[in-house]
Amino acid sequence: MPVTKVIRYKTKPECVEENERLIRGVYAELASTKPDGLHYATLRLDDGVSFLHVAVLDGDENPLTTSAAFAEFQSDIQNRLAEGPIQADATTVGSYRLLPE
Repeated sequence: MPVTKVIRYKTKPECVEENERLIRGVYAELASTKPDGLHYATLRLDDGVSFLHVAVLDGDENPLTTSAAFAEFQSDIQNRLAEGPIQADATTVGSYRLLPE
């Protein structure tokens, strides 16, 4: 059964561009390595400094834990944040072509 993780946080305004650069690096690596068992999206909210990450894992393994780009993204994250991160597991109530059910 898939597990859905939701992570929300706010960056410091001066750290938004660096945060986005690091996130784009994660997606570039994922596009290259194409790991199985991961469905992943990152959204920047309309306040310009808040981010929402949604990861759906098909199994017990999280491919992000072995990602060099994700490790780089996480390495200095506390210095980029103004609030959070707030992490939660979630259950899909409904989805139209976004999340596996």
